[in-house]
Amino acid sequence: MGIFSRLAQLIKSNLNDLISSAEDPEKMLNQIVLDMNNQLVEAKKQVASSIADEKRLAKQLEDELAQATEWERRAMLAIRSGNEELAKEALARKKEHDSLAATYRDQWEKQKNAVEQLKKALRMLNDKIEEAKRKKNVLIARKKRAEAQRAIHDTMHGLQDQSAFETFDRMAGKVDQMEAEAEAAGELQEEISGDSLAKKFADLERGAGTDDDLLALKRKMGLVAPEPERVEIPRRVEAPAGTSATGISAAEQAELASALEELENAHAQHGSSAKAAR
Repeated sequence: MGIFSRLAQLIKSNLNDLISSAEDPEKMLNQIVLDMNNQLVEAKKQVASSIADEKRLAKQLEDELAQATEWERRAMLAIRSGNEELAKEALARKKEHDSLAATYRDQWEKQKNAVEQLKKALRMLNDKIEEAKRKKNVLIARKKRAEAQRAIHDTMHGLQDQSAFETFDRMAGKVDQMEAEAEAAGELQEEISGDSLAKKFADLERGAGTDDDLLALKRKMGLVAPEPERVEIPRRVEAPAGTSATGISAAEQAELASALEELENAHAQHGSSAKAAR
Protein backbone atom coordinates (compact mmCIF):
# COMPACT_ATOMS: atom_id res chain seq x y z
CA MET A 1 0.00 0.00 0.00
CA GLY A 2 1.46 3.36 -1.02
CA ILE A 3 1.92 6.28 1.30
CA PHE A 4 -0.91 8.23 -0.34
CA SER A 5 -3.28 5.27 0.07
CA ARG A 6 -2.40 4.98 3.77
CA LEU A 7 -2.80 8.72 4.21
CA ALA A 8 -6.21 8.63 2.51
CA GLN A 9 -7.27 5.72 4.75
CA LEU A 10 -6.10 7.60 7.86
CA ILE A 11 -7.99 10.74 6.85
CA LYS A 12 -11.11 8.69 6.13
CA SER A 13 -10.84 6.93 9.49
CA ASN A 14 -10.47 10.22 11.37
CA LEU A 15 -13.38 11.69 9.44
CA ASN A 16 -15.58 8.71 10.31
CA ASP A 17 -14.63 9.06 13.98
CA LEU A 18 -15.47 12.74 13.87
CA ILE A 19 -18.85 12.06 12.27
CA SER A 20 -19.57 9.27 14.75
CA SER A 21 -18.73 11.48 17.74
CA ALA A 22 -20.86 14.31 16.37
CA GLU A 23 -23.92 12.12 15.84
CA ASP A 24 -26.79 12.68 18.24
CA PRO A 25 -28.73 9.40 18.69
CA GLU A 26 -32.02 11.21 19.25
CA LYS A 27 -31.66 13.35 16.12
CA MET A 28 -30.50 10.37 14.07
CA LEU A 29 -33.44 8.23 15.21
CA ASN A 30 -35.91 10.99 14.42
CA GLN A 31 -34.34 11.41 10.97
CA ILE A 32 -34.44 7.65 10.31
CA VAL A 33 -38.12 7.48 11.23
CA LEU A 34 -38.78 10.51 9.01
CA ASP A 35 -36.99 8.80 6.11
CA MET A 36 -39.01 5.65 6.72
CA ASN A 37 -42.24 7.63 6.61
CA ASN A 38 -41.17 9.22 3.32
CA GLN A 39 -40.39 5.77 1.93
CA LEU A 40 -43.78 4.57 3.10
CA VAL A 41 -45.46 7.44 1.27
CA GLU A 42 -43.57 6.56 -1.93
CA ALA A 43 -44.40 2.88 -1.52
CA LYS A 44 -48.08 3.72 -1.11
CA LYS A 45 -47.94 5.72 -4.34
CA GLN A 46 -46.35 2.79 -6.17
CA VAL A 47 -48.89 0.35 -4.81
CA ALA A 48 -51.71 2.72 -5.74
CA SER A 49 -50.30 3.01 -9.28
CA SER A 50 -50.05 -0.80 -9.55
CA ILE A 51 -53.63 -1.17 -8.35
CA ALA A 52 -54.72 1.36 -10.97
CA ASP A 53 -52.89 -0.65 -13.69
CA GLU A 54 -54.53 -3.84 -12.47
CA LYS A 55 -57.97 -2.22 -12.64
CA ARG A 56 -57.21 -0.84 -16.12
CA LEU A 57 -56.22 -4.32 -17.36
CA ALA A 58 -59.34 -5.77 -15.80
CA LYS A 59 -61.47 -3.17 -17.61
CA GLN A 60 -59.75 -3.88 -20.95
CA LEU A 61 -60.29 -7.63 -20.45
CA GLU A 62 -63.91 -6.96 -19.72
CA ASP A 63 -64.24 -4.82 -22.88
CA GLU A 64 -62.60 -7.47 -25.09
CA LEU A 65 -64.85 -10.17 -23.70
CA ALA A 66 -67.86 -7.97 -24.33
CA GLN A 67 -66.69 -7.32 -27.94
CA ALA A 68 -66.20 -11.06 -28.54
CA THR A 69 -69.70 -11.75 -27.23
CA GLU A 70 -71.12 -9.03 -29.44
CA TRP A 71 -69.46 -10.36 -32.65
CA GLU A 72 -70.64 -13.84 -31.82
CA ARG A 73 -74.19 -12.50 -31.58
CA ARG A 74 -73.77 -10.81 -34.95
CA ALA A 75 -72.47 -14.02 -36.53
CA MET A 76 -75.57 -15.83 -35.24
CA LEU A 77 -77.73 -13.05 -36.69
CA ALA A 78 -76.02 -13.41 -40.10
CA ILE A 79 -76.58 -17.16 -40.07
CA ARG A 80 -80.26 -16.68 -39.33
CA SER A 81 -80.37 -14.26 -42.26
CA GLY A 82 -78.78 -16.92 -44.50
CA ASN A 83 -75.60 -14.88 -45.04
CA GLU A 84 -72.80 -17.27 -44.13
CA GLU A 85 -70.03 -15.08 -45.56
CA LEU A 86 -71.05 -12.27 -43.24
CA ALA A 87 -71.25 -14.77 -40.39
CA LYS A 88 -67.65 -15.90 -41.12
CA GLU A 89 -66.40 -12.30 -41.01
CA ALA A 90 -68.18 -11.77 -37.71
CA LEU A 91 -66.61 -14.93 -36.29
CA ALA A 92 -63.17 -13.81 -37.48
CA ARG A 93 -63.64 -10.49 -35.63
CA LYS A 94 -64.80 -12.42 -32.54
CA LYS A 95 -61.62 -14.45 -32.69
CA GLU A 96 -59.51 -11.30 -32.68
CA HIS A 97 -61.26 -10.05 -29.55
CA ASP A 98 -60.90 -13.46 -27.91
CA SER A 99 -57.15 -13.34 -28.56
CA LEU A 100 -56.87 -9.85 -27.10
CA ALA A 101 -59.00 -10.91 -24.15
CA ALA A 102 -56.63 -13.83 -23.48
CA THR A 103 -53.64 -11.49 -23.59
CA TYR A 104 -55.30 -8.99 -21.22
CA ARG A 105 -56.32 -11.84 -18.93
CA ASP A 106 -52.74 -13.02 -18.66
CA GLN A 107 -51.48 -9.46 -17.97
CA TRP A 108 -54.26 -8.82 -15.48
CA GLU A 109 -53.55 -11.97 -13.51
CA LYS A 110 -49.86 -11.15 -13.33
CA GLN A 111 -50.60 -7.59 -12.30
CA LYS A 112 -53.08 -8.80 -9.71
CA ASN A 113 -50.45 -11.10 -8.16
CA ALA A 114 -47.93 -8.25 -8.19
CA VAL A 115 -50.44 -5.96 -6.49
CA GLU A 116 -51.01 -8.55 -3.75
CA GLN A 117 -47.28 -8.84 -3.18
CA LEU A 118 -46.93 -5.06 -3.08
CA LYS A 119 -49.81 -4.79 -0.58
CA LYS A 120 -48.16 -7.40 1.61
CA ALA A 121 -44.80 -5.60 1.41
CA LEU A 122 -46.53 -2.32 2.19
CA ARG A 123 -48.15 -3.80 5.30
CA MET A 124 -44.77 -5.19 6.42
CA LEU A 125 -43.11 -1.81 5.81
CA ASN A 126 -45.81 -0.05 7.79
CA ASP A 127 -45.45 -2.54 10.66
CA LYS A 128 -41.68 -2.07 10.67
CA ILE A 129 -42.05 1.69 10.75
CA GLU A 130 -44.50 1.48 13.66
CA GLU A 131 -42.09 -0.83 15.46
CA ALA A 132 -39.26 1.57 14.72
CA LYS A 133 -41.29 4.41 16.20
CA ARG A 134 -41.85 2.44 19.39
CA LYS A 135 -38.19 1.46 19.58
CA LYS A 136 -37.21 5.04 18.87
CA ASN A 137 -39.13 6.26 21.91
CA VAL A 138 -37.55 3.54 24.05
CA LEU A 139 -34.07 4.33 22.75
CA ILE A 140 -34.53 8.04 23.31
CA ALA A 141 -35.71 7.35 26.87
CA ARG A 142 -32.67 5.13 27.43
CA LYS A 143 -30.41 7.81 25.97
CA LYS A 144 -31.83 10.48 28.28
CA ARG A 145 -31.52 8.16 31.27
CA ALA A 146 -27.89 7.45 30.33
CA GLU A 147 -27.23 11.20 30.04
CA ALA A 148 -28.77 11.78 33.47
CA GLN A 149 -26.68 8.99 34.99
CA ARG A 150 -23.57 10.38 33.37
CA ALA A 151 -24.33 13.87 34.68
CA ILE A 152 -24.78 12.45 38.19
CA HIS A 153 -21.52 10.51 37.83
CA ASP A 154 -19.68 13.63 36.70
CA THR A 155 -21.14 15.58 39.63
CA MET A 156 -20.12 12.90 42.12
CA HIS A 157 -16.68 12.76 40.55
CA GLY A 158 -16.38 16.50 41.03
CA LEU A 159 -17.41 16.17 44.67
CA GLN A 160 -14.73 13.53 45.18
CA ASP A 161 -12.05 16.08 44.36
CA GLN A 162 -10.00 16.28 47.58
CA SER A 163 -8.89 19.85 46.90
CA ALA A 164 -12.42 21.13 47.57
CA PHE A 165 -12.58 19.38 50.95
CA GLU A 166 -9.08 20.50 51.84
CA THR A 167 -10.05 24.11 51.09
CA PHE A 168 -13.19 23.71 53.21
CA ASP A 169 -11.16 22.36 56.16
CA ARG A 170 -8.59 25.15 55.77
CA MET A 171 -11.31 27.78 55.91
CA ALA A 172 -12.79 26.13 59.03
CA GLY A 173 -9.34 26.25 60.63
CA LYS A 174 -9.04 29.93 59.84
CA VAL A 175 -12.40 30.64 61.48
CA ASP A 176 -11.32 28.73 64.60
CA GLN A 177 -8.07 30.71 64.72
CA MET A 178 -9.95 34.01 64.38
CA GLU A 179 -12.29 33.07 67.25
CA ALA A 180 -9.34 32.05 69.47
CA GLU A 181 -7.51 35.31 68.73
CA ALA A 182 -10.62 37.37 69.49
CA GLU A 183 -11.13 35.53 72.80
CA ALA A 184 -7.46 35.99 73.74
CA ALA A 185 -7.63 39.69 72.92
CA GLY A 186 -10.67 40.06 75.17
CA GLU A 187 -8.97 38.29 78.08
CA LEU A 188 -5.85 40.38 77.63
CA GLN A 189 -7.87 43.60 77.63
CA GLU A 190 -9.62 42.52 80.81
CA GLU A 191 -6.30 41.69 82.46
CA ILE A 192 -4.92 45.12 81.57
CA SER A 193 -7.89 47.32 82.35
CA GLY A 194 -9.72 45.33 85.04
CA ASP A 195 -9.23 45.11 88.81
CA SER A 196 -7.22 41.91 89.28
CA LEU A 197 -7.90 41.74 93.00
CA ALA A 198 -11.63 42.04 92.52
CA LYS A 199 -11.45 39.38 89.83
CA LYS A 200 -9.65 36.98 92.17
CA PHE A 201 -12.33 37.44 94.83
CA ALA A 202 -15.05 37.00 92.23
CA ASP A 203 -13.46 33.72 91.14
CA LEU A 204 -13.18 32.64 94.77
CA GLU A 205 -16.85 33.42 95.42
CA ARG A 206 -17.90 31.48 92.33
CA GLY A 207 -15.84 28.50 93.50
CA ALA A 208 -17.26 28.74 97.02
CA GLY A 209 -20.77 28.82 95.67
CA THR A 210 -20.11 25.68 93.70
CA ASP A 211 -18.67 23.94 96.76
CA ASP A 212 -21.78 24.87 98.77
CA ASP A 213 -24.04 23.46 96.06
CA LEU A 214 -22.02 20.22 96.00
CA LEU A 215 -22.22 19.89 99.78
CA ALA A 216 -25.98 20.50 99.74
CA LEU A 217 -26.42 17.80 97.07
CA LYS A 218 -24.38 15.30 99.11
CA ARG A 219 -26.54 16.04 102.20
CA LYS A 220 -29.66 15.51 100.13
CA MET A 221 -28.31 12.12 98.99
CA GLY A 222 -27.47 11.14 102.58
CA LEU A 223 -23.73 11.00 101.92
CA VAL A 224 -22.96 13.80 104.40
CA ALA A 225 -24.40 14.46 107.86
CA PRO A 226 -27.14 17.09 107.85
CA GLU A 227 -26.24 20.53 109.00
CA PRO A 228 -26.65 20.81 112.82
CA GLU A 229 -29.43 23.00 114.01
CA ARG A 230 -28.38 26.27 115.51
CA VAL A 231 -29.72 27.09 118.95
CA GLU A 232 -29.60 30.72 119.86
CA ILE A 233 -28.84 31.46 123.51
CA PRO A 234 -30.41 34.68 124.74
CA ARG A 235 -28.05 37.38 125.76
CA ARG A 236 -27.38 37.64 129.47
CA VAL A 237 -29.30 40.47 131.16
CA GLU A 238 -29.40 41.72 134.65
CA ALA A 239 -31.84 39.68 136.68
CA PRO A 240 -32.90 39.49 140.25
CA ALA A 241 -30.92 37.37 142.64
CA GLY A 242 -31.54 33.71 142.19
CA THR A 243 -32.57 34.05 138.52
CA SER A 244 -30.71 34.33 135.16
CA ALA A 245 -30.95 37.10 132.61
CA THR A 246 -33.56 35.08 130.77
CA GLY A 247 -35.74 34.84 133.81
CA ILE A 248 -35.00 31.19 134.57
CA SER A 249 -33.29 29.79 137.62
CA ALA A 250 -29.75 28.43 137.79
CA ALA A 251 -31.04 24.86 137.97
CA GLU A 252 -33.04 25.33 134.82
CA GLN A 253 -29.99 26.77 133.10
CA ALA A 254 -27.93 23.74 134.11
CA GLU A 255 -30.62 21.44 132.74
CA LEU A 256 -30.75 23.38 129.47
CA ALA A 257 -26.94 23.22 129.09
CA SER A 258 -27.02 19.46 129.65
CA ALA A 259 -29.70 19.04 126.94
CA LEU A 260 -27.66 21.11 124.49
CA GLU A 261 -24.58 19.00 125.15
CA GLU A 262 -26.53 15.79 124.50
CA LEU A 263 -27.89 17.24 121.25
CA GLU A 264 -24.38 18.12 120.03
CA ASN A 265 -23.12 14.65 120.93
CA ALA A 266 -25.99 13.08 118.97
CA HIS A 267 -25.13 15.16 115.89
CA ALA A 268 -21.46 14.22 116.16
CA GLN A 269 -22.30 10.50 116.37
CA HIS A 270 -24.62 10.79 113.36
CA GLY A 271 -21.82 12.46 111.35
CA SER A 272 -19.36 9.69 112.23
CA SER A 273 -21.87 7.04 111.12
CA ALA A 274 -22.37 8.76 107.77
CA LYS A 275 -18.60 8.92 107.16
CA ALA A 276 -18.21 5.24 108.05
CA ALA A 277 -21.04 4.35 105.63
CA ARG A 278 -19.17 6.14 102.83
